[in-house]
Amino acid sequence: MPAPDEVDNYRNPALTVDGVVLLRRAEGDPFSVLLIERGNEPFRGRYALPGGFVDYGEDIEEAIGREIAEETGLTGLPFRQFRTFGAPGRDPRGHTVSVVYVAVINGDAPRVTGGDDAAFSAWFPVGQLPDLAFDHAHILDEVLETIIR
Repeated sequence: MPAPDEVDNYRNPALTVDGVVLLRRAEGDPFSVLLIERGNEPFRGRYALPGGFVDYGEDIEEAIGREIAEETGLTGLPFRQFRTFGAPGRDPRGHTVSVVYVAVINGDAPRVTGGDDAAFSAWFPVGQLPDLAFDHAHILDEVLETIIR
């Protein structure tokens, strides 16, 4: 392991968190997913899962709650870690590794608001999704395949 003063000589991927928040109004109903419209580049104006970079010194469990609250206004969601995505080309800004969390809400849709770098947030039926930024369509497909199985 390198000495602490040598760590800066290594290039490492950035760490991010993404949240898949699913809503099912009643048993047997199809899911809706919470998406944000990106207010910044890359992919400004395109929809994405809410999430973002983990701050230095921040626990990833805190990061997902902070990012969701900042971008959608929702707090206290029952997130569970799903899996990690880290393909080097998944983000045009550079190599990022994202820890994906999933929360499922049953009942009425909570009110959401865009904030921070999200221009807008809303619920979308999973069968009527807009084109998603990054690799978020792939992530959502994997989550849904796991939950529906």
